[in-house]
Amino acid sequence: MREPQLDYPDYKSTALRHPKQPLVYLPEQVTELTGPQLGQLRPGKIQNDLTAGHDGEPIGERITVSGRLLDSDGRPIADSLIEIWQANAAGRYAHRWDRWPAPLDPHFTGGGRTVTDSEGTYEFVTIKPGPYPWGNHYNAWRPAHIHFSLLGRSFEQRLVTQMYFPGDPLFPHDPIFNSVRDERARERMISRFSIDESQDNWALAYKFDIVLGGRSSTPIEEAH
Repeated sequence: MREPQLDYPDYKSTALRHPKQPLVYLPEQVTELTGPQLGQLRPGKIQNDLTAGHDGEPIGERITVSGRLLDSDGRPIADSLIEIWQANAAGRYAHRWDRWPAPLDPHFTGGGRTVTDSEGTYEFVTIKPGPYPWGNHYNAWRPAHIHFSLLGRSFEQRLVTQMYFPGDPLFPHDPIFNSVRDERARERMISRFSIDESQDNWALAYKFDIVLGGRSSTPIEEAH
């Protein structure tokens, strides 16, 4: 799989942020090869329902996002931390630097975390995020997406990526999505809608399996 280029001209901020000097090789040591084996430990509050914990209900379409965390051989990765963050239904983040004129939702902060079970399974309840403008070029809009941060079994498996929604009309126009040049790899960043796991009168369901390493690995996210 071809990962995104460090300098991708269509994604303008990469010109300011990519390394200008040759990369320095650092040999793997025991700290990189031993991982955050959480076991019964839980790293802070587990909050996998992003619609809860406020004084009222958030605005927008309630959804569930679930899947499995797998290694390069398709084996489940258990007891691994997964964190997500996202914009609200209007496409705005609860962040001081996000000031585009879309409403903030006082009942939705857009961040959550959970730990995989023995089968590598995770699940979040959240609100479907909206697209938003980002100033990369004229009429630039990001497709709706959710950011994922994963640790896997070891620190060398650290992955930050984005999950997209099927059929988004903004895919052809988004240089971040298209910086992953392999079409099959791009498809691995798109979730699958599941009517079977959707819950009647409550929430639609999206499935998103994540593979750490190997030819079928989920692509990384470039910082922006």
